[in-house]
Amino acid sequence: MIAFPLLCALVGVALFFDFLNGLHDAANSIATVVSTRVLKPQHAVLWAAFFNFAAYWLFGLKVADTIGKGIIDAHIIDATVIFAALIGAIVWNIATWVLGIPSSSSHALIGGLLGAGIAKVGISAVVWTGVFKTVGGIFFSPPVGFFIALALVLLVSWLVRKRTPLAVDRRFRHLQLISAALYSLGHGSNDAQKTMGIIAVLLYSQGQLGGAFHVPTWVVIACYTSIALGTLSGGWRIVHTMGSKITRLTPFQGFCAETGGAITLFMATWGGVPVSSTHTITGAIIGVGAARRASAVRWNIASNLVVAWFLTLPAAGLTAALTYFLTKLVTG
Repeated sequence: MIAFPLLCALVGVALFFDFLNGLHDAANSIATVVSTRVLKPQHAVLWAAFFNFAAYWLFGLKVADTIGKGIIDAHIIDATVIFAALIGAIVWNIATWVLGIPSSSSHALIGGLLGAGIAKVGISAVVWTGVFKTVGGIFFSPPVGFFIALALVLLVSWLVRKRTPLAVDRRFRHLQLISAALYSLGHGSNDAQKTMGIIAVLLYSQGQLGGAFHVPTWVVIACYTSIALGTLSGGWRIVHTMGSKITRLTPFQGFCAETGGAITLFMATWGGVPVSSTHTITGAIIGVGAARRASAVRWNIASNLVVAWFLTLPAAGLTAALTYFLTKLVTG
């Protein structure tokens, strides 16, 4: 057991990661609505932050359960493992934020957990069913977002085929507010739950949950608040990458991308799969760009993002493992 002040400090580190998650992933919620000039950046982050927090009342905690006890064995978790996992994720988040790379905060956290758990007891720490579910999310969420967004573009194009481009643009400027809200709900529901799982399993390891593993209400509220505050702070480097470097978007395309991404996140959250909102919205943006023509997508930018995605798990895992060993060395 660790001292109560140290436990509080670790919870604070976890909430700081959640804040960085909102900061890093603000682009996922607002990049399309900003790049199409439907909302000013300051208004867009307020809109996204509100719906990040509103997810608290609409979704369960299946993703939090997966993170808390479905990635590594909850019985081997202690304060050092959690600290190392968070440092691994935070270091990768800050590095990619500085470089303007929209990598996955979620998978950085999962990589950190795996790296710290394996550093402590070896490969036996891994809960393979949860890892396979998560890896499946890594591979399937971008193409699912891509195809849903592509299908929406084709369907909506047919529905508005008799309207003038000006009328379509005016209508979808209003509708994009709804799609941005839906995507922010999906982002809050899936991403904030990952930190909930981390804090809950930390409390469980210290005997603070009074028996069975569960996520206390105060943890839920604290995590949703932290991710909303992070979103309010914005992530303008990554907004630029997501909103304009991959492909140019119109309000009509922005609506389809956000709606396709939101549907994908809702399905994943209801299934308890911790997917990346970054992967999802990028797949959806590429889908709407490809619907216009393949050359509308800057495939060299997209391929660089894919490389960053594949590096996230091992990079965060190695950083977490190194942090674990250094912490044990310093603390004896």
